[in-house]
Amino acid sequence: MTLDIRGGLIHVLVADDSAFMRTALTRMIESDPGVRVVGTAQNGLEVLEKISALDPDVITLDIEMPRLNGLDTLRRIMADSPRPVIMVSSLTQEGANTTLEALALGAFDYVPKQLSYVSLDIVKIREDLIAKIKAAADQRCRRPDSRVVVRAPSNGGQTLYPVTPSIIAIGTSTGGPRALQLILPMLPADLPAGVVIVQHMPPGFTGPFANRLNGLCKISVREAKKGDLVERGVVLIAPAGQHLTVARRSSSQGLVQLSSQPDSTLHMPSVDVMMTSVAESFGSQAMGIIMTGMGSDGCDGMKAIASKSGVTVGQDEASCTVYGMPKSCAESGSLQTVVSLQEIPNQILRAVRYRKRA
Repeated sequence: MTLDIRGGLIHVLVADDSAFMRTALTRMIESDPGVRVVGTAQNGLEVLEKISALDPDVITLDIEMPRLNGLDTLRRIMADSPRPVIMVSSLTQEGANTTLEALALGAFDYVPKQLSYVSLDIVKIREDLIAKIKAAADQRCRRPDSRVVVRAPSNGGQTLYPVTPSIIAIGTSTGGPRALQLILPMLPADLPAGVVIVQHMPPGFTGPFANRLNGLCKISVREAKKGDLVERGVVLIAPAGQHLTVARRSSSQGLVQLSSQPDSTLHMPSVDVMMTSVAESFGSQAMGIIMTGMGSDGCDGMKAIASKSGVTVGQDEASCTVYGMPKSCAESGSLQTVVSLQEIPNQILRAVRYRKRA
């Protein structure tokens, strides 16, 4: 869906304390004829004033700003005039932790920026930034009564699958950090299956993200390393910048392998690469779950799991931040079940036939 107001243009407010960054972001954004920067701001208080005056569809928000920093500004926006906010974050561990907090507070997504303005690669992030602005605007202009009604499993919520999965592969992108923070804490520490996850993130973000999840969850969560075992009660997050594949070690265990090959994929790590390896190694004992995200990464991987008679579950449109990756899987016919985000943990527990210990 495209905004049908203001001449079809998406209006953006750019906030950054650096004049260089404000100019660079404005030029990147306005290189697309469907997007217009209607204002800029140097600090958080100015952001709040210009929201009231300009009513932008989307805001790009720097984290480090004077007078009112990015996180405090985001809190005010979400409380007083909610709308999609894209954080502009530095590629540091501190920047990663702050960005993850921003996503938990309601930020739509983020784009990384170089620490050195001299080395800022405008072309590298321009397409990503514009795609996220358009996805954010599309989310804002959805009408509540036009959203897809959440569909329960066809047999009244008691979906069982013919084969019990030994491994669960989850793929997600835009909206994924917040979604994973909602569903993974609902899984028990003694989950009788291992979990591998690809969440599209830049280098330096997946480690802090795994640590954050581990602090929220009963189940163990960590960033994957080469040679790790995929085993019961453990969630492994694929490290940014490397593909994660799994080789079967035993009936219930897999061995993690990390590689920079293939180098032709749009994303590294790739959901397709991970899920295809899971399908090849575990066959019908694999469970694939595709969640919110832009694009179609995961479509081939979910097809591979479905072709081996594994379990395939997709997040529904109504609960997705961006209905891109699940939509491509639904259109390919590779999904057995489509459920809301909140229903995904129940699907996992039913699939593995979990029984709470007395």
